Amino acid sequence: MAKAVPDAPGDDAGQHYDATPYLPARGGLPALRRAASACRGCPLFRDATQTVFGRGPARARLMLVGEQPGDREDVQGEPFVGPAGQLLRRALDEAGLDGEEAYLTNVVKHFKFTPAPRGKRRIHKAPSLREMTACRPWLARELRLVAPEVLVVLGATAGKALLGPSFRVGEQRGVLLPMPALDGEEPGTAAAGQLLATVHPSAVLRADDREAAFAGLVAGLSVAATVLE
Repeated sequence: MAKAVPDAPGDDAGQHYDATPYLPARGGLPALRRAASACRGCPLFRDATQTVFGRGPARARLMLVGEQPGDREDVQGEPFVGPAGQLLRRALDEAGLDGEEAYLTNVVKHFKFTPAPRGKRRIHKAPSLREMTACRPWLARELRLVAPEVLVVLGATAGKALLGPSFRVGEQRGVLLPMPALDGEEPGTAAAGQLLATVHPSAVLRADDREAAFAGLVAGLSVAATVLE
């Protein structure tokens, strides 16, 4: 699949580590998605197939935020369509939540990877703090537009992007917290709604005891289901 590049970027494209200049001045999620497709806010766009933006109802009551798209997401251009996404949808169903009614997105919108020593497989590589910070304006705008009642952060990267570097999934999972202030907002002026942290479904896939890890994911999502009843 060809990379979605509207024009040839210069050698310094992505070196400023800031997506802010690419955000549209106005418009809803469709305008934001179109603008994100041309984002050169960090160097990750160079190797990724395309931007993977959020998907779901424009005013979803539930929003879930993960780390970054994976290999399958990078190819298809949609979030949470790979193995972790399939597991997440099963967990949502068991928690009594409709995955089709949720808005799904990631902190980082481009797939970061390292090539496997042999073959064509691409191995996920965690985004750096600088890359997360560069991409954060997209997530901040998504949150403002969707304005969910419950925001579920999946894993450490999403938690740190929204709650700061001291965030630890093990300490705060399953606990309802106030919605954090977004970029450009004064402390205490955050949107209404609550934030809930839990593990990323990819961590369940890596767990030695997948059954117990999956049960923990469902338990966390069940807290969100209770709020949304």
